[in-house]
Amino acid sequence: MHSIRWGAEKGMETVSVIVPCRNEVRHIVPFLESLLAQQTGAGIDCEFLIADGMSDDGTREVLAQWQPRFRSLEILDNRAQTVSGGLNAAIRRARGEIIIRMDVHSEYAPDYIQQCVAALKRTGADNVGGPALARGASYTQKAICVAYRSRFGCGGARFHDPNYEGYVDTVTYGCWKRSTLERLGGFDEELVRNQDDELNLRIVRSGGKIWQTPLIRSWYSPRSSLNALARQYGQYGYWKVRVMQKHRIPASWRHLAPGAFAAMLLILAVGSLFSSLSAWILIAMLSVYLLASAAAALVACREPGNFVLLPIMPLVFATYHFSYGAGFLRGLCDLTMRRKPARAFTALVR
Repeated sequence: MHSIRWGAEKGMETVSVIVPCRNEVRHIVPFLESLLAQQTGAGIDCEFLIADGMSDDGTREVLAQWQPRFRSLEILDNRAQTVSGGLNAAIRRARGEIIIRMDVHSEYAPDYIQQCVAALKRTGADNVGGPALARGASYTQKAICVAYRSRFGCGGARFHDPNYEGYVDTVTYGCWKRSTLERLGGFDEELVRNQDDELNLRIVRSGGKIWQTPLIRSWYSPRSSLNALARQYGQYGYWKVRVMQKHRIPASWRHLAPGAFAAMLLILAVGSLFSSLSAWILIAMLSVYLLASAAAALVACREPGNFVLLPIMPLVFATYHFSYGAGFLRGLCDLTMRRKPARAFTALVR
């Protein structure tokens, strides 16, 4: 039996780890192994709450097989089948004074839980987490990881800096006091994507603080194809509009750049049908973008072993930018016309 347990002994930090999950049969075993490998030390008692969105691919059966290996692992029904719905269900069930979110598609350092608790106590922040790190196995995944770290690829947010420690506007996953989540009302269940960013925006707007430390380490496994990446970032762009509508302000002004760029290209493309000037401006903008993309690819691939990724990097950058921008514009259109989101923007994609 593993030493991780739930006892709520006097003087112990009680921690509830909450995990949304649906149809993850390919990834659930490595994730459960990483939970068992957690070295929490003598001062932390953990329980694990996995909110399963009614998986039908064998994930539920694997969870049942592994459940006896834990002293406190509970599988919850997430009938909403959304990330926010699953997280909120787990929070309501949680008994810990500290809540830590983990996702199935990441690998965690053995001291992940321990460092989360230590940072929360040390800083007094309302949310703590680590930088956005990624690891890939295939050629395309490795290229997506490199673009993910690039300032040109994802806007240069501090939470993409693996060495930064300090206040940020968002972190990967998160660790909170239970009282903080209860005060904020949990995650917005209307949001299919961007529920983390929206919660962090509420923290900041209510006067709270978010702290990032490189001591909290996890490595995200990105999408395995450009098509899957495009679907993912199309949803991110789409639901960012809903966050802006709710708060009347973007979480960060960098979130507007892909949508604005896509809108300008669309306007110029239509204008080029009637004006040669619009056509020349469109060609000039695309040329500048291609040059910037090529330069960013060279910079991103300068690390040893990454040069072989250079041919695909401009395509990866374009997938990030244009899928997000197109999703953002579609979100604006649906909001203006009061249309319900299409299934492409509501279905969870992987």
